[in-house]
Amino acid sequence: MILLLAVVISSAVSRMLPVSIPTPLVQIALGALIGLGVNQRVELDPELFLLLFLPPLLFLDGWRIPKDELLKDLSTVVELALGLVLLTVVGMGFLIHWMIPAMPLAVAFALAAVISPTDPIAVSAIAARVPIPKRMMHILEGESLLNDASGLVCLRFAIAAALTGSFSASQAALSFLWMAVIGIGVGVVLTLVVTRAKAWVSERFGEETGSQILISLLIPFGSYLLAEHFHASGILAAVAAGVTMSFAEISRQALAMTRMGRNSVWDTIQFAANGIIFVLLGEQLPGILSGLDETVQMTGHANPWWLAFYVGAIMVGLAVLRFIWVWVSLRITLLRQAQNGATPPRAPWRLVATMSFAGVRGAITLAGVLTLPLVMGDGTPFPGRELAIFLATGVILLSLVMASVVLPILLCDLKMPAEPSKQAEENKARIAAAEAAIKAIERAQHALSKGRNDADVYATAAVRIMDVYRERIENRSLSDEANGATLRTDLIERDLRIAAITAEREEVFRLARNRKVGSETAKKLVRELDLLEVRYK
Repeated sequence: MILLLAVVISSAVSRMLPVSIPTPLVQIALGALIGLGVNQRVELDPELFLLLFLPPLLFLDGWRIPKDELLKDLSTVVELALGLVLLTVVGMGFLIHWMIPAMPLAVAFALAAVISPTDPIAVSAIAARVPIPKRMMHILEGESLLNDASGLVCLRFAIAAALTGSFSASQAALSFLWMAVIGIGVGVVLTLVVTRAKAWVSERFGEETGSQILISLLIPFGSYLLAEHFHASGILAAVAAGVTMSFAEISRQALAMTRMGRNSVWDTIQFAANGIIFVLLGEQLPGILSGLDETVQMTGHANPWWLAFYVGAIMVGLAVLRFIWVWVSLRITLLRQAQNGATPPRAPWRLVATMSFAGVRGAITLAGVLTLPLVMGDGTPFPGRELAIFLATGVILLSLVMASVVLPILLCDLKMPAEPSKQAEENKARIAAAEAAIKAIERAQHALSKGRNDADVYATAAVRIMDVYRERIENRSLSDEANGATLRTDLIERDLRIAAITAEREEVFRLARNRKVGSETAKKLVRELDLLEVRYK
C-alpha cells in the first residue's frame, strides 16, 4: 500500500515541480525515502518479481504498439533490437570483465545483457515537455519491445553459463532457436485459442464485461507460465501474445463497454506496475549503498568512488556503441533508399545523437538484474550479484539523469523529415463507415416498419439520421483546400461542444447536490456526457 501511495504521490509531485524532472526519478527518490524511513523492507524474490511485472508490461507493449508503423521501419527496429543487443552483450561483457577481473566473464555477460534493453516509458516521461517526433518514438517503442525479449534471453544464457561453468555456442544457438520458436508459438496459439473460445461463448450466451477483462489479464501470465513449462522463453511468449491479441481483436469484436473498461484497467495496471518498479528501485537503494564497502572490495579496491567510475565507464561504453550502431544503421537505410532511386534526406548529427541518448535504461533492466540467482548450484553465493545490482542501478540512474538533461536540448527545434499526412486515409475510412451506416439504417427501417401502420414515423426517423451521415460524407469528400477549412471548423466546433458539455455536467451535478434529481439519473446523464467529451478529445 505504501508503494502504491508513493506512485500516486510521485505522479502529482512531478507535475508540480517548476523544472522538468522525469517521473521515474521522482519515484526513485520517494522509494529511497521509504527505504530510509520505514522499518519494513521488501525482500524481492527474483522469480516472483519477474513473473509479476514483466508478462503484463510486455504483453501490453505488444498489444498497443502501432503495427503499421512498426512494419514500415521493421529493418531499423530489428537492427537496433537484435544487432545492437548482441553487440552490447559481447562488447560490454568483455569491457566489464576487463575492468573488473574479479567478476566472472559469464556474470559480466549477464550484467551486459540486463543493461542492453531500453525503456520507452522513461523516454516518454523525460520528453513530456519536448515531444519526441512520432516516427522516432515508434522506432524506440519497437526497439524496446524486441530488445526486452532478446536481452532477457541473453541473460538466461549467461546465468546458465555462470551456474554450470561451461558455454557452447552451438548448444546456445539451438537453445535460442527452441526458446524463440516455442515461446512465440505458445503466445500466438494460446491467445488465438482463448480469444476464439470467448468469442464463441459470447456469440451464443452473451458477453459479460468483467470476465472479458479478467481473461485479458490472465493471457500474458498463462502464456509466460506455459512457455516456461516447455523450457521456452516466457518473455517472448508474452510479447507474441500481445501482438496476436491486437490482430485477434480486429476479427473478433468485443462490446464497446468491454473495450472501454478493459482499456481503463490496463492503463491503471501499466501506471501502477511501472511506478512500483521504480519505487522499488529507490526502496532498495539504502540497502545497496549500505554494502558499498563489501561491494567495492570485490573489485580489488578500497575506495567506493571506484564504483562510480565503473558506472561512468559503462555508460560511456553503452553510449559509444549505440552511437556507432545508430549511425551505421542510418547510413545503411539511406543507401538502400538511394539504390531504390529515391533521394534520401540528409540525416543531421542531432538525429543520431537523439536516438543514442534516447536509449534510457529503466524497468526491464531493474527487473532483469534482480532475477540473478542468490546462490550457485552448490549453495555458495552467486559471484558478483551485489556488484552487478549496484552497477545496473547506477546505469539506470545515470542514464535517466543524462537523458533528462541532454534530450530536451537535442530535441529543441530538431528538423525531422516531413511525415506523410494520414488525413486522406482517415477521410476515406470515415466515408466508408458512413456509407455502411446509411445502408444499415435503410435495412433496419424496412425491417422495423414492415407491416406497421406508422411506417412513416420510421421513415422520418431514418431520414433524419441518414442526413447526419450524408453531411459527414459531403464534408470529407471536399478538395484539399476546402478540407483544410472544414478541419479548422471542426476544431472550433470541438471546442464549443466541449464547453457546452462541461456546462451540462456542472448543471447536472448542481441539481444532484440540491436533490432535484436522483443519484441514478445524475449518474446516467454524467456517463453520457463523459462519453461525448471523450469522443471530441
